[in-house]
Amino acid sequence: MEDGRETAAMREEERRKRQIDSELSSRNNKDQWCHTVDDSQALENTDSDIGLCGWILVIFSILLTLLTLPLSIWMCIKIVKEYERAIIFRLGRILRGGAKGPGLFFILPCTDSFINVDMRTITFDIPPQEVLTKDSVTVSVDGVVYYRVQNATLAVANITNADAATRLLAQTTLRNVLGTKNLAEILSDREEIAHSMQSTLDDATDDWGIKVERVEIKDVKLPLQLQRAMAAEAEASREARAKVIAAEGEMNASRALKEASLVIAESPSALQLRYLQTLNTIAAEKNSTIIFPLPIDMMQSFLKH
Repeated sequence: MEDGRETAAMREEERRKRQIDSELSSRNNKDQWCHTVDDSQALENTDSDIGLCGWILVIFSILLTLLTLPLSIWMCIKIVKEYERAIIFRLGRILRGGAKGPGLFFILPCTDSFINVDMRTITFDIPPQEVLTKDSVTVSVDGVVYYRVQNATLAVANITNADAATRLLAQTTLRNVLGTKNLAEILSDREEIAHSMQSTLDDATDDWGIKVERVEIKDVKLPLQLQRAMAAEAEASREARAKVIAAEGEMNASRALKEASLVIAESPSALQLRYLQTLNTIAAEKNSTIIFPLPIDMMQSFLKH
């Protein structure tokens, strides 16, 4: 009974610990989510503090637009395509609501400006990078990266040029990843290297609103001396295997000949039949005169008489 009570108490204590851990993890996730939401709101809701002078300029711009209708309407209406988003700045601050589009949106001609952001997947080639591998071999490696803008507001507000920054970061990441690999690993584990580069780039560009979708290693160029050395090594290994195979063939052939000689020794007429078969083969291949010696075994019966 006491053992059963102790077991039940231990189970209850474990259940309580699991419940506490789950509550703590849910609170941490909620705090992180709230922090992310606060950061996005801090970027998107920046037009609420433009000040008194800012509101005066906005009202003046609205009055000017109304007075110059309908000519001013062509300056207020803007269009963005399906694959674009517009980030509107009002007096230098990002307008509430974040990115606009696709379709029509309105701006004030005097106080507002906007930047178009392309949301399509962008590809670029990584220039050939001279990399020193872990086993001190210099190789030239290039690749290709596929990425897209996931958050247009972060791509505009957090970095000057997201495309150029991603290109430079891809080159640095390629060198850092390949510097920890041997030459054999670089030549054979390209998929693993590409996946490692994608994870590293995606984590680094998350604050820029960029999603790295795919990374591929295009080509690995070796120095000419190393190519010659590898070719000589491969040729030598193949020659060694060929010699071993030839030696095994000769050994098997010698065993077969030994067994054939034993069979012929048991029947002397078999040697004559083999001799006739050889003559038949020679006569079929070439047109030549063959001198056929008469076997002495066939004359023994006549010699006795």
